[in-house]
Amino acid sequence: MPEDTFDKVLIANRGEIAIRIARTLRELGIGSVAVYSEADRAALHVAYADEAFLIGPAPAAESYLKIETLVETALRAGAGGVHPGYGFLAENAAFARAVEEAGLVWIGPPPEAIELMGSKTRARQAMQAAGVPIIPGTTDPVGSVDELLALGDEIGYPLLIKAAAGGGGKGMEEVHTPDDAERAFETARRQGQSYFANPDVYVEKLIVDPRHVEVQVLADAHGNVIHLGERDCTIQRRHQKLIEETPSPAVDDALRARIGEIGVNAARAAGYRSAGTIEGLLTQDGEYFFMEMNTRIQVEHTVTEEVTGLDLVREQVRIALGEPLSLRQEEVELRGHAIECRINAEDVSKRFLPSPGLVTAYREPSGPGVRVDSGVAAGYEVSGSYDPMIAKLIVHGLDREHARRRMLRALDEFVIEGPTTLLGFHKALLSHDCFVRGETCHGIVESSELAARAAELQPRPVGAVTNGRTTERLRTVEVNGRRFDVRVVEPEQPWRELARRRAERGRGAGHGGSDAIVSPMQGTVLAVAVAEGDTVEAGAVLCIVEAMKMENEVRAPHGGVVAELSVAEGEPVGSGQVICVLVAD
Repeated sequence: MPEDTFDKVLIANRGEIAIRIARTLRELGIGSVAVYSEADRAALHVAYADEAFLIGPAPAAESYLKIETLVETALRAGAGGVHPGYGFLAENAAFARAVEEAGLVWIGPPPEAIELMGSKTRARQAMQAAGVPIIPGTTDPVGSVDELLALGDEIGYPLLIKAAAGGGGKGMEEVHTPDDAERAFETARRQGQSYFANPDVYVEKLIVDPRHVEVQVLADAHGNVIHLGERDCTIQRRHQKLIEETPSPAVDDALRARIGEIGVNAARAAGYRSAGTIEGLLTQDGEYFFMEMNTRIQVEHTVTEEVTGLDLVREQVRIALGEPLSLRQEEVELRGHAIECRINAEDVSKRFLPSPGLVTAYREPSGPGVRVDSGVAAGYEVSGSYDPMIAKLIVHGLDREHARRRMLRALDEFVIEGPTTLLGFHKALLSHDCFVRGETCHGIVESSELAARAAELQPRPVGAVTNGRTTERLRTVEVNGRRFDVRVVEPEQPWRELARRRAERGRGAGHGGSDAIVSPMQGTVLAVAVAEGDTVEAGAVLCIVEAMKMENEVRAPHGGVVAELSVAEGEPVGSGQVICVLVAD
């Protein structure tokens, strides 16, 4: 490290990324200062850091968004720098400026680069001017449904509406026909306002079944910009990533060089400094288009670290202190293959609904080539106020197949009891032929077939409640030193009974009567789309409930008349709470 350094860094974040940053700081001999909301008093990142400061008593998520409080806390702690992690204020130019104006070192890109790339429309304009290929569409915000429809007539459907200040898969809505336009436009604008305080949206041509391929870049203050290869983040649900890997199974050396050059050119055009990610789409024909730039460390930076041997947080600290990059482009070497699975508190059998709750048992996998970045332990409460990710499971292998099998082994070892998790989902997908062949798995990720297989592979906690039914499963057992495959009759998992009940309700929907429509989760009502007395068709949106940074539409299971509406916009709602009664017409 250079002589001109600092003694402490305040980490303006929580959970696994706060611990991840603190680990690197400890290796560098720099003290770490954690911050925490009242809900996070017992969080692991608080215990791991060298110092910790309460920044409540605002609501849990809002505590980490208070710029003035964070800067004052950094000064009170005697910190010399601030690292924002990802999420919260990581891509907030006002926060970066406030840090620098207070005489602190901002461990991230210049505020001007954050502003430029944070506006997706300005970013598209800048990239187009720099010769970086962009997806066909608008470079200015679209102000009305009529403009959207005109664009559909001009470049054809399907289209993708995106929040101009968006990122992380938020504020994105597909438009496949003109009939979709009004709902999608209003939804994207509402999400833009809710998540980014900016309702502006722009529109791109929706590329069907592309690969989501991104490029990791590093840039210093001396004009040096390099790329560290690509990451394939195609496996997503609701435009949010679930599995990331590097290198991409669809990218060869020549394409890697071309994509890398695009990433470097984009970073230069943005006047970038620090670690950043150029996100793009790779078509089936091999065309690559710039999509956006994430001006922060990425959740999936881990796989790049595994194949390059670099510590990207360390590089960020060095760059922030004015040091040149620690290596040149020709010195970058990618070794082996790495895969990351996001272990979220979500229920695949309920279409990835968040599943917050108390972690009653927790044991991480280990062994060769296995890494876990997590911020939880047994006794930890996974809150509905934050992102649903519990842990990141990362493996490194000699090649893709080696890494895939290693990941399956690690998933088998991972024990998380309490919240429903994606452990079974990842086992099911990594065993699926589409993933084995390195395909996009389009249409598979959110399919009912994969959800059923995921439920079968989901680890069953000891003492789980059953419904009295049984099911047959094939098990391998050992008797007197010899292994046998046997068929075992076991209690049926509760989700199957739920599926049967839903199917029965669906079959009986046309025979009169009424249904109490309940919230599938605990959260906040973002919007109510109906009023008492309205007549709705099957599948119509009744209301939208948000929890763990995810929007979930509650739809009518059949046609009918809305009665006894009991929720309103902005109100909290509990899991199973009645939203309205739907009287069949």
